[in-house]
Amino acid sequence: MEIQNEESGSRFDTPLLIAALLLLVGGMVSFYYFDPQLGKLARLGLLLGGTAAAVFAVSRTSLGATIWSYLQGANVERRKVVWPTRQESVQTTLVIAVFVVIVALIMWGLDSALLAGVQYLTGRSA
Repeated sequence: MEIQNEESGSRFDTPLLIAALLLLVGGMVSFYYFDPQLGKLARLGLLLGGTAAAVFAVSRTSLGATIWSYLQGANVERRKVVWPTRQESVQTTLVIAVFVVIVALIMWGLDSALLAGVQYLTGRSA
């Protein structure tokens, strides 16, 4: 019985994906087509309605189930992340800023030395 559900789901996948694409395009077209007749809020409602209907249609396909499963897995992994504290973030930012300043000073010194060397070799003075 489970196999029939998979077959029937895959049999309707292509029409559902085409319908989702048409709903999405229809929402976008209606947003611009009804510009002079409707207000911005009503046109936004048409756009969001078409997008919501397209998302719903895609969610009924095997592709939608795969995407939903991926998003759930990503959310589980996101919860496992240990985020830095405010103090750790500030300290890391300060270390990076100091490092950037040191590298900038080294590059400025190297540039100045190379400029002086080129001016010496070409006989030009600053």
